[in-house]
Amino acid sequence: MTTPAPPTDRRRERHLAKRATIVAEAWTLARRDGLAAISLRDLADRVGLRQPSLYAYFDSKLALYDAMFADGNRQLIETVSALPEHDDPHEALVDLVEELTRFSAADTVRHQLLFQRTIPGFEPSEQSYAVAREFYAIGQERLAAAGVGEPGDLDLFTAIVSGLTHQQVANDPGGDRWVRLSRQAVEMYLAQIERKSPAQQSN
Repeated sequence: MTTPAPPTDRRRERHLAKRATIVAEAWTLARRDGLAAISLRDLADRVGLRQPSLYAYFDSKLALYDAMFADGNRQLIETVSALPEHDDPHEALVDLVEELTRFSAADTVRHQLLFQRTIPGFEPSEQSYAVAREFYAIGQERLAAAGVGEPGDLDLFTAIVSGLTHQQVANDPGGDRWVRLSRQAVEMYLAQIERKSPAQQSN
């Protein structure tokens, strides 16, 4: 005998679908007006709700930002997960840095929410930050394959990537000026890691 499938909770499905629509429209407003300037009244109008009805989906504006933070990180995971496989871990790391720089430049407000403290008082919830940690795990896996594992070396890598992405967003949005520097930055970084290794082995 086969076990019957659990009944579909259509009410919950509709609720989740509406939440996703609200988040998508919130991104649209953020790109139009700025991340901090999202108007809940405008948002309610765009999704066919009265403003008080939004609180059935998000109990505060910070909760909306939290959902957007998780959504942005899911987009990031989807993007880096689609990168091609490489036999050479160094090339895989270059691909990662180039794609992260493109990802940031493609959507300034998404970059601000994910990687800068743009919204006063906003801290991602544990649930939303868990999505960000999934992305970090992908990066750590690529770094480990390239021989990088020390906490300080990981911090240096994030600083390099942050510098490239922030410069690209601030000074060449829509271009590739800092994307093209990704390979040089990774090669310099890995050369420094390799120079450290003999010293670490002798200690």
